[in-house]
Amino acid sequence: MNRKHFLSSFIAATTVLPAFKALAHSIESENSAFKIPPYLKPGDTIGITSPAGYITLEQIQPSVLQMQSWGFTIKVGDTIGKRDFTYGGTDEERLADFQQMLNDPNIKAIMCARGGYGFVRIIDQLDFTAFKRNPKWIIGFSDITVLHCHLAKNFGIASIHSKMCNSFPDDWTKAEPIQIETILSIKNALIGQEMGYTAPVNSNNRFGKTDGILVGGNLSIIETLAGSDSDLDTKDKILFIEDTGEYLYSIDRMLWNLKRSGKLKNLKGLIVGGFKVKTDDAGEEFGKSVYDIVLEKVKEYAYPVAFDFPVGHQRNNFALKCGAKHILMVNENGTTLSTI
Repeated sequence: MNRKHFLSSFIAATTVLPAFKALAHSIESENSAFKIPPYLKPGDTIGITSPAGYITLEQIQPSVLQMQSWGFTIKVGDTIGKRDFTYGGTDEERLADFQQMLNDPNIKAIMCARGGYGFVRIIDQLDFTAFKRNPKWIIGFSDITVLHCHLAKNFGIASIHSKMCNSFPDDWTKAEPIQIETILSIKNALIGQEMGYTAPVNSNNRFGKTDGILVGGNLSIIETLAGSDSDLDTKDKILFIEDTGEYLYSIDRMLWNLKRSGKLKNLKGLIVGGFKVKTDDAGEEFGKSVYDIVLEKVKEYAYPVAFDFPVGHQRNNFALKCGAKHILMVNENGTTLSTI
C-alpha cells in the first residue's frame, strides 16, 4: 500500500460529527458486553514480553525509552533476549513469562515485543483467572491475533491491535510523521483518548454507516483458529482484516473459509486493511485483485465495506481497540472509523 493514499487523524470527543453522536444512541445491547480494561495513568507499569518470535533487549530499547517518556514504568520480561530457534524462548519459558504478567496486579498493560509465530503453541495452557478478575490491556498484532480472538471468544475483554516494540523508530527525531502518528496512537489508546481514523474514498468501497464492536486482525490467523477454542465470533460485529506475504489464491481460499463458515454473513461492516501479496508464478496468474476477491465474497450482503484502511503490516498501522464500540461510515468522502 502507498501511504500517501491514506489520511489518518485522531478525532477528539468534542469534534465527533453530530451524525455519529446520533448513531451512537442506537448501539444495540449486545454491543455493550465487552469489558474495557482500566486506562493507564502516569506511573503505571507496562510489561514487555515475547510470546512468539525472538527479540533482543537492544532491539526493544527504543520502545522502552519512548513509553517511559510517556510517564509509564516498564518491566522487561524474562523472554526478552531468550531464543529457541525462531521463538523467544521455549514454549515453557514463553508461557511462564506471559502468565506472570497476566497474574501480576502491578502490571496494567502487556506489550508483546513482536509477532512472528508461536502464540498458538501456548494459548491453551494460559490461566486467565486473575486476568478476568482484573483485566489489563494486551497490545500487539499479526501472530498476536490469536490472543485478540481468544479474549473476544472466551472473555469478552477488549485489547489493542497495534504495532509492537520492533516497530518503534530508533531515533524519534528522525522518524517519519507516519511512524510518529502510529506509535502515538498506542499511547492514545492506552490512556483512553477518543480515537478516529479516516481513509480517502476507494472506488471499490461500498457505502453505508453502521455501529458495533470491532473485532479482527490477521486474516490467516483468523482462518486457522476456526473450530478451536479461540474461534472468532463475528456476528453483529465490524470485522477488520489484513495480511502479508500471501499469494492471491491463498487470500481467496481464506475468504472462502470465512464465507462458508458464516463469518461474513451477519457482519455490521467489513474493513480491509493492508494486503501485501506475493507475485504469482509465471503462468500461474490468479487473475483477480484483492478487491475482486473480497467483493465476490460479500456481494450478497448489504453492509458497508471499506478498503485500504490504515491497519496491517505497513508503516500506517494504527492502534485499534478490539472489543470496543465503533461507528463506521463509508461514503463519497471516504471512510471514517471512530470509537464511541
